[in-house]
Amino acid sequence: MSFKEKIAQYYTKSYLKKYGDRLTQVQGTVVSVKVTEKTILWIFHKLSVMILVRPERSKNIVKCSYIRNRWFKKPEFISVNQGNLVLAQGLKGKKGKQNSEQIELINIRNMTTKKDLVPMEGKMQRVQKVQRLK
Repeated sequence: MSFKEKIAQYYTKSYLKKYGDRLTQVQGTVVSVKVTEKTILWIFHKLSVMILVRPERSKNIVKCSYIRNRWFKKPEFISVNQGNLVLAQGLKGKKGKQNSEQIELINIRNMTTKKDLVPMEGKMQRVQKVQRLK
């Protein structure tokens, strides 16, 4: 094992130790997308995205948020439209806090257009739709 792999493994273990119980993912169709961009003095850029996802075979709706602030460059986000099939990966809010019901996005994968917010290694999984027999 090389030095670089050891550091990556140590980082992964410490991240899972800190956030392991809060890590979650949701797969479903997008109900609503709201993207807000703000620029302060042409230098500071704010991007906030609110996505409502309806998980497959479920009636409930999950609220996902993605907030990024950046100096000089605009933060980027992939195109997500209503009706797209997405896989949202993120952290649940802390219990007892105001945002305990929503997910703070780390990565989002648009299965319809086959795009990732953060590129992942390996092939994209094929989503199989299950047909119910009547």
